[in-house]
Amino acid sequence: MKEKFEILGNYIKDLSSETPDIETFLYVRDRISKYQLDIDINSKAIKNKMIEINTKFKFEEKEKVKKKSYFEIIYSTIIKINEQVIDKKELEKIILCDVQTEIYPKLEEALLNVLKVSGYPNIKFEKKVNFEELYSQRMN
Repeated sequence: MKEKFEILGNYIKDLSSETPDIETFLYVRDRISKYQLDIDINSKAIKNKMIEINTKFKFEEKEKVKKKSYFEIIYSTIIKINEQVIDKKELEKIILCDVQTEIYPKLEEALLNVLKVSGYPNIKFEKKVNFEELYSQRMN
């Protein structure tokens, strides 16, 4: 897996934690277990077989409620693809699965830290994201 690409660097590109007022904070504190994690991944070629991959985690309430908080982190990863990788399907798997699996622990930790310092210290993601499984589902 790693021989197909090399991570040249990664960083938090954008970060947002929005709770508009104390009433919303108190309301969300009691309902945060209903919040869900959404993941969006996009990429763009840079040059010399380098690719910028932006992984967005949004943690938000899906129900239509007036009082809600919003949490989002965009994590940017720059990779260099090995010269032998020429197949588009192989490249897609690297971007959507292999790189994500490698960066996930850092990204999850960063989002949990944002939630903790935003006043929600007891949040844990019970289920880890399985990018292999998500990629397989996407292919079927």
